Amino acid sequence: MLSLSGTLLVGLLVGVLARVLKPGTDTLGWVMMGLLGITGAFLATYVGLATGWFDPGEASGWIASAAGAMLLAGLFSLITNNG
Repeated sequence: MLSLSGTLLVGLLVGVLARVLKPGTDTLGWVMMGLLGITGAFLATYVGLATGWFDPGEASGWIASAAGAMLLAGLFSLITNNG
C-alpha cells in the first residue's frame, strides 16, 4: 500500500513541478498537470514491474515513476501544441 501512495505522491509532485517549470503560457491547469503526472507515474511503475526491471519499493521504481510523469506531461504538451 505504501508503494501505491508513494507513486501517487511522486506523480502529483512531478506534475505540479512540471507546471511550475514549464516556460510560456500553458492552458493546462494545476489539476490537469497533476493528473498527467500521476498517470505517467503509474504507467512507468506498471511497465517497470511487469518487465521485471525493478521490484516494488526499490529506488529505481521511484526514479522511473518520476521519469514517466515528466515524459507524459511533456508529450501531452507537444501533442496539444501547448509547448
